[in-house]
Amino acid sequence: MDFFELEAFYILSQNLHFARTADKIHLSPSALSRLISRLEAETGVTLLDRGTRQVRLTEEGRHFARFARESIHQKASLLSGFAVSDEAVAGTLRVYASVTACYSILPSFIEKISEKYPKIILSVETGDPAGAPDALKEHRCDIAVSAIPETGIDGMDASLSSMPVFSSLDCVKIQTTPLVFTAKKGSRFDSLRQEEVYTKAHFILPKMGLARKRFDRKIKDLSVKPLIAAETAGNEAVLALSALGLGIGLVPRIVLESGPFSQGLMQYPESFCGLGSYSIGFIMRPHTSGTNRLMQIASEIVHSLAV
Repeated sequence: MDFFELEAFYILSQNLHFARTADKIHLSPSALSRLISRLEAETGVTLLDRGTRQVRLTEEGRHFARFARESIHQKASLLSGFAVSDEAVAGTLRVYASVTACYSILPSFIEKISEKYPKIILSVETGDPAGAPDALKEHRCDIAVSAIPETGIDGMDASLSSMPVFSSLDCVKIQTTPLVFTAKKGSRFDSLRQEEVYTKAHFILPKMGLARKRFDRKIKDLSVKPLIAAETAGNEAVLALSALGLGIGLVPRIVLESGPFSQGLMQYPESFCGLGSYSIGFIMRPHTSGTNRLMQIASEIVHSLAV
């Protein structure tokens, strides 16, 4: 097996779709099928359960996908470590970020790293910001943009900040933003009084993450049962459903101000929400003497952007 085969299998393991994977790696679906068959012959196990309607990883396939991911990552680290000078530093830096972070937090980082180290390639995976710590933990990325728990707001995030996934990471704050409620202008949800919000609104909420944890704690403290119209993965989806007039969305203000729906949405005063602010920034594994040069550079640039 070679790295092309490992990369092909890893991509397939992520989307479980032969046609999409084949198109991405510039092979025909039949050629990709033969490639997988060669890997199965070489490993002596069945890696994929190829049903008539759906492709699934077998248990052995899941183990092999982790092996492929680690092999690809180690190759990138090895190549970047061969660089002998700052000017020659090259390699692929894998970044995980939400769509909003791509046009609010990442630009300054990308500008600095591209200007000084043009041979570094940035590979960006977009997704729910709540998934950033897991993406880093699972080695799907080298650095991620994430909400960073705070302990100074009445101990608001004390339990979250004590989680090993955060306490073991280097967390660099870049920007602070309050959590706010938003609704479609002219909808039946855009004129509620402060005392009515938590009892009469239909809420559009993120499924998980720091904002959801704060909302759930607020509801518990108020002893009310909220009307939840929708739960989404990602803040952009919250805005999209809010723009349809389905209810009041809970988002960081930076998402509302930077998002594509800002013209059609109104923002309630921050006091109506009462869920405080939180920091957004980069999270990465701590810099050590054994860290490769690529990650040293990433860490230096991130810390230069810190507030």
